Amino acid sequence: MAGIVSYGGYIPRLRLQRMAIFQSMGWFAPAIMAVAQGERSMCNWDEDSLTMAVAAARDCLTGMDKSKVDALYGCSTTFPFADRQNSGIIATALNLNENLLTADFTASQKVSTTGFVAALDAIRGGEKRSALVVAADKRETKSAYFHEMWFGDGAASLLLGTENVIAECLGSYSLSRDFVDHYRGSLNKYDYNWEERWVRDEGYSKIIPEVVNGVLKKCNVSIGDLSKFVFPCFFKREHQVIAKGLGVKPTQLVDNMHEVCGETGAAHALVMFISALEEANPGDKILVASFGQGSDALLFEVTENIKKLPARVGIKGSLANRKEVDTYPKFLKFRDLMQTEMGIRGEAPTQTALTTLYRNRKFILGFVGGECRKCGTRQIPSKDVCVNPDCGSVKSQEPAEFADTPAIIKTFTADMLSVSVDPPNMYGMVQFDGGGRILADFSDCEMSDLKVGRRMKMEFRKRVYDKERGFHGYFWKAIPQAEA
Repeated sequence: MAGIVSYGGYIPRLRLQRMAIFQSMGWFAPAIMAVAQGERSMCNWDEDSLTMAVAAARDCLTGMDKSKVDALYGCSTTFPFADRQNSGIIATALNLNENLLTADFTASQKVSTTGFVAALDAIRGGEKRSALVVAADKRETKSAYFHEMWFGDGAASLLLGTENVIAECLGSYSLSRDFVDHYRGSLNKYDYNWEERWVRDEGYSKIIPEVVNGVLKKCNVSIGDLSKFVFPCFFKREHQVIAKGLGVKPTQLVDNMHEVCGETGAAHALVMFISALEEANPGDKILVASFGQGSDALLFEVTENIKKLPARVGIKGSLANRKEVDTYPKFLKFRDLMQTEMGIRGEAPTQTALTTLYRNRKFILGFVGGECRKCGTRQIPSKDVCVNPDCGSVKSQEPAEFADTPAIIKTFTADMLSVSVDPPNMYGMVQFDGGGRILADFSDCEMSDLKVGRRMKMEFRKRVYDKERGFHGYFWKAIPQAEA
């Protein structure tokens, strides 16, 4: 039996109120009032599609044996590197074994399901025993237009295998068609979009029914047999019309999530799919379809194992962990759509030595420290000499992962003089449970959230961006844990 073993999701904590966009830009584009309801998810300034992919994958691997993962497929149209394998960075951040296959899937909004199908084929063929599919998007738009309202940021991840399957794949059906509703040139920052009527009438309304009917016929299943039907479509009314035309009842259709986060690009089919899995019961049949130069449709049946899946944050938990943002200029600054004076300190060189990055990749990307095999003292970063003054052993360090180790604040400060996109710059010393401490940047918090003894967790975030060379640098930051 091949299918889904685990799932994970990530929606950024920040939620931009769409009315804030209209209140700032309605004078220029009054028509955007039509879609100004609810809120859209937005990345913090140190988040992008890569950091969200890592967050979703970590959530997916909760309670799983990650040493068995032998393939990782990263799916996105907005990964930061065009010629550096982004899935390889994700694998290193997750501290997976290096003897695995990694591949980037890109250039279409349906790549998440394409990677999904490819992973399932590898599992069924026996080439791979455990494959991790991760999808994320942070789509850039010009300000004051419908797409800024429609879109949101987010990520989803699925672990596939043949053991302890929570949802068996009954079959899939794919359609490739060079239908261009939008495109982005290789040297362009923004998509070029054709009129909405074109994508609605010739795209969604024709491609989705064709691929759905294809998989239903292939699996000999009727539309009435489905518990849930999942497909992305940022036109909310058309989303419902297409489903109705297929004979789908309102109780079967999974909401397109416009009001709570917006469409998360290449990840959205899986984001919606995971939201359905979170509510699923054994025996439920769920059909998920994507959209983008064709479509992939996959049909699943939920098994009894879904009751045994360890608790995780998922999409539901991510949506619950929210902070409203009603300051539109903050969104513009975080997206680099506004030029501000960063001061002389902002001119400091940001070039990364690739040799140093490679030699220290386990620490920088994987957040791996050391544990003395003689006295058991943990330390990060790992050094040649044990930090325990009663030990002092040399070359005694064994690799020890710290990314999932809880920590507390020992010291903290808020610095208004150092360079920060979101001042003040907050950082301090964190002490890990079981030993080890490090000076860390803090994120996703306000000054009032910090206090000595506050529980913290580590998250993979963007540390620096070298605009001159187009290099994104990453490290781990401390985030406050939710207080009971």
